[in-house]
Order: sequence, then structure tokens, then C-alpha cells
Amino acid sequence: MKAFQTLTGTAAPLMEKGKLMSNVDTDMIIPKQFLKTTTRTGLSKGLFHELKTKADGSENPDFVLNKPQYAKANILIAGENFGCGSSREHAPWALLDQGITCVIAPSFADIFHNNCYKNGILPVRLPVDVCAELAAQAGGANHVFTIDLETQTVTTPDGVVHSFEVDAGRKSNLMAGLDEIGASLTSAAEIDAFEAKRRHMTPWLERAG
Repeated sequence: MKAFQTLTGTAAPLMEKGKLMSNVDTDMIIPKQFLKTTTRTGLSKGLFHELKTKADGSENPDFVLNKPQYAKANILIAGENFGCGSSREHAPWALLDQGITCVIAPSFADIFHNNCYKNGILPVRLPVDVCAELAAQAGGANHVFTIDLETQTVTTPDGVVHSFEVDAGRKSNLMAGLDEIGASLTSAAEIDAFEAKRRHMTPWLERAG
């Protein structure tokens, strides 16, 4: 998993009728017909498929990620309850395959929120009004934001700094590029010592099976 420390890049506002889209579920992020693969690459073609594609299969020029200035966006700004619905891990995989490594929203569905950390995406929670302000700025001529995980700040194009909260353990793992298994393996020596001691103290367990 790639480490996340500081990110400076284009932010794309996910809007609908002039407002940030709320309750964006995982089926909207990556529809079910794209879930046949177990690999993490190539999923960007299905990312927001129903939003970026018209009924006739042609590209929707009004969808934010189809616009030239946001084609390489690596920050997504969305509304409340982002990532709700089923627990498909393909959702963060598709975002990563698109190049998006940070999602800013007022709130996230719990499972999606957890899956982000397991896959190297930073989910940033900020108040509704702040997210609206960020979206307005991202919709302007300058779309470049800076996300600093060490200082837990989002800096807007005009230099305004917003602070966000993040669990200390998840922060440490994300900055080191460690998922849960990787974090466990940092204690490999202690695990090996425990296993050796257990085998010595309870040898019959080794014979049980």
C-alpha cells in the first residue's frame, strides 16, 4: 500500500443541481457489472459509470471527471454519507485506479470509511458548510488543494487552512503505507517469540491436528 503523507493536487467537486451530492452509495461509485474482477486495476472505467455515461453509452460532458480540468483530479469533494450501501471493496479500488487518494466529505458510511484506510485513501471529514466552501473554490479557476496528514490540515487555493481529525493509529499506518496486516508484521519478532514460548509451554497443542 502506498504511503499517504502530503498531497497537492486537483480537487473535483461532485455536484448535482448546484449542491454537493449526498448519499452517494457504492453502487454509484462502482456499479455491480464491474465487480467480476478481483484485481485492483482497470476499475476506473466503471467509476461513477452512470454519472459519466449517457443512456446511449456516450460520454457525459457535464460530469466533473469528464471535464479536462478535472481529468487527473486526485481529491474528490462530496456531500454527506459518502460510500453508503453495500460493503464492496471495489469502491476504493476504483477511486484509486482513477488516481483519487483523498475524499473530503461531511460524513462517510462506516464500512467505506474503514476500507479507505485499508487501501491507502485518506477520508477527510469536514463540516457541511466547509465542504460547500471547498467545492465552490474547486469549481473556480484554481482547483489545487494541499492535504497534509502530518498536520491534519486542508489548505485551499486561496491559502485558507482547515483542520480535520483522524485516529492516531490509522494516521500512523497510512503515513507508513501499512494496512492492518502490514501493521501486524511490524511486530513479527514479538509474534515469533510468543509462538516459540507457546510451543514450549503447551507442546500438546502442536500435536492436536
